[in-house]
Amino acid sequence: MKLKKEFITYQSEDKHIMVSTDTKLFSGLVQSNATGAYIIESLKKETTREQIIADMLKEFNASEEVIAQDVDKIIQKLRSIHALEE
Repeated sequence: MKLKKEFITYQSEDKHIMVSTDTKLFSGLVQSNATGAYIIESLKKETTREQIIADMLKEFNASEEVIAQDVDKIIQKLRSIHALEE
């Protein structure tokens, strides 16, 4: 799976924002915390849920269960706004 090219991101020191350049796909913005930002940025290249979880286990001090829940939540949100190529 991969983030669609129509979705662009911007990251400042404390905010991660994603918008669509095609308002037919999604009109609005998505603001994420550090966890959401990591997942979204990981999806800029072709990847899998399992790979994102494995990478996050190396970066974050959290259990696999918590990370998997976070990944599933973000992926579901991205699917609901048609942001993913699968």
